[in-house]
Amino acid sequence: MHSFLNNLGIKKENLGGCYGIDNWVGYGETIISINPATGEPIAKIRLIDEGEYNNITKSACSTFKKWRELPAPKRGEIVRQIGNALRKKKEDLSKLVSLETGKIYTEGQGEVQEAIDISDFACGLSRQLYGNTMPSERQSHRLYEQWHPLGSVGIITAFNFPVAVWGWNALIASVCGDTTIWKPSSKVPLCAIAVQHIVNGVLADNGWETGVFCLACGDGKTVGSWISKDPRIPLVSATGSVSMGKKVAENVAKRLGKTILELGGNNAVIVSEHANMDLTLPAILFGAIGTAGQRCTSLRRVLVHSSRKDDLITRLIKAYSSVEIGDPLDPDVRMGPLIDGRAVSDMMMALASVEEQGGAIIYGGKRLRGNFVEPAIVEVPGNVPIVSKETFAPILYIIEYSDFDEAVQLQNEVPQGLSSAAFTTNLTEAEYFLSCSGSDCGIANINVSTSGAEIGGAFGGEKETGGGREAGSDAWKAYMRRQTVTINWGNKMPLSQGIDFSK
Repeated sequence: MHSFLNNLGIKKENLGGCYGIDNWVGYGETIISINPATGEPIAKIRLIDEGEYNNITKSACSTFKKWRELPAPKRGEIVRQIGNALRKKKEDLSKLVSLETGKIYTEGQGEVQEAIDISDFACGLSRQLYGNTMPSERQSHRLYEQWHPLGSVGIITAFNFPVAVWGWNALIASVCGDTTIWKPSSKVPLCAIAVQHIVNGVLADNGWETGVFCLACGDGKTVGSWISKDPRIPLVSATGSVSMGKKVAENVAKRLGKTILELGGNNAVIVSEHANMDLTLPAILFGAIGTAGQRCTSLRRVLVHSSRKDDLITRLIKAYSSVEIGDPLDPDVRMGPLIDGRAVSDMMMALASVEEQGGAIIYGGKRLRGNFVEPAIVEVPGNVPIVSKETFAPILYIIEYSDFDEAVQLQNEVPQGLSSAAFTTNLTEAEYFLSCSGSDCGIANINVSTSGAEIGGAFGGEKETGGGREAGSDAWKAYMRRQTVTINWGNKMPLSQGIDFSK
């Protein structure tokens, strides 16, 4: 085994459930984590069974009653220490992210850094869980709102960001006073197990032996379903496909719980006739092939003005032809493999549909070996059916437009609404794109790629993307319960709406 696996506590066989440093469980089915670059096994994982899930959840719910009493700044201090522990393990954990997901090492480093950054953000947030004070309509009354911890939060994450998305949710939720139960993707369970080991050590050092951050490895049909249907879990944050999100939303809604859904993206860049091409090209390249096109914010569509199309395509083909594809741990490589054979098949089927729907492949699109593919550039006549469907692969659709209003309409007419961007130096176009009549996405950028987002802003999208928000701004409010408070400090009892019950 790689030495960095040993440093992270990863063994040849690992238990997939945990609710404290000495409480590892997992006596269900055994799965194997596969290196997508080589097809070789990395390690085995024993998934949890239903009884173990109940014990994990019982521990999280019991510990919540104690954790919520710990002052928020002290919860923030523990999260700060988690960030420092992640810093110490950053190199090893980044290599594991690269090994298990197939994303290149520098992207693995960037992901772990996001978890570190969100720990710093959450630590500061622990002193800023503000409520508003409002003027009361009644004399000698004070009216305000406050925020209380919500409970045990379920966190369901996807394979493409096995560390960062956990951090966006769990570290924010924990400073809010919640405990968490994490179900990672069954494609990348080792990253979650490694993070759990790191977190356990910090919690134990602070006298929290059980139940604050819990792990529940299993597939969506079992553990994911248990979490979404469990009335003990008031909030479920789920990241993944639209179909998965709909199942989670239905299960949680039936028990009137809360959800944060981060689902599909079908992100577009508008390349205006006024675009600075020196800014546009690297943004498109990174957005389209970063993580081999397997980000929810990956660039899927380029809507290019007719006067710039030929130049852009020429530049893109030249840039694509220079992309090194191979071992994601090789520092010279810029694109690793897709996560598995099914992802490759989905890409090939999408490309076959392109030609059936009047499009043309103008670069790449071939299967190379194993899970490796060539990134594809495809020209299509508008948002044909295959374009409106998110394919989690490096396919870039080129769509020509002649009028900026037309470009915005093309941008908005797909079912998803996560990230969007316009490249233009024209102030009117930029402001229109950002107006209420412009992009309908949760993220809208000018001269910035669709891919990637700073943690200081709330992350999420509209329509089939799910409407959830994670990370910065006031996204923390979803992990708490709002309470409106009225205090009468006077000597009279004025009733609301001027009602008089004295006669």
